[in-house]
Amino acid sequence: MPSKTKKLIVPLKRHAGRGNTGRITVRHKGGGVKRLYRKVSFGQEFLNVTGEVIGIEYDPNRSADIALIQYETGEKGYLLAPQKIQKGDKVICTEKAEVKPGNRMQIKNIPVGTAVYNISLHPDAPGKLVRSAGVSAIVLAHEGKSTHLRMPSREIRKVTSTCFANVGELSKPEHRYRVIGKAGTARKMGRRPTVRGSAMSPVAHPHGGGEGRAGIGMPSPKTPWGKIARGVRTRKRKHTDRNIIKRRSKRRK
Repeated sequence: MPSKTKKLIVPLKRHAGRGNTGRITVRHKGGGVKRLYRKVSFGQEFLNVTGEVIGIEYDPNRSADIALIQYETGEKGYLLAPQKIQKGDKVICTEKAEVKPGNRMQIKNIPVGTAVYNISLHPDAPGKLVRSAGVSAIVLAHEGKSTHLRMPSREIRKVTSTCFANVGELSKPEHRYRVIGKAGTARKMGRRPTVRGSAMSPVAHPHGGGEGRAGIGMPSPKTPWGKIARGVRTRKRKHTDRNIIKRRSKRRK
């Protein structure tokens, strides 16, 4: 592997779901196969510089494939690989570019009806939205300084038109049909076993206790700490609600 490519791969420190005190803060995490982290460019690190795709690679840290890019400046970088991109294709990140898979540009310059991914929430920020395998958002309309996008969840959201997004749909759409198959595969993915609350004692979980197979014994499911687990909103950033035109549907088909 060339030295310039080695600079894009670094060790990934894992915390096994534990906080700075060593106590478990996120349950069901730990173990798993060791992985190296690929430094993927989500933002505008190579603005106005043309690059050529020299390879499509697997990334163990994400569901989509990544593309290795050779830029005119001699540098190399990783990008999220869209569908239909091939070795030898040219890509660029600029304010206005050709509408083809892989190119990154300001959303105001992307035609209505185009599929996009890796969407930023601020003009100079890296992409935060729509980064999983096989997904994309659709540009619905340009209205003043905002653009309406239909997200993969069917939510319709406003985004500042000067924000950047990549054109196309992300690779590996078949990822959604993957079947884990056995417990050992889940352990290799870093997922530790999950125990039903109703199988625990009443000391360990609000659903526990009782003789035999008993019900949860309360109006709604709860977490081990007694908080309502389903049917309650968990969004905390209420100031972003003004950007939501239509909420996602509760039951997706």
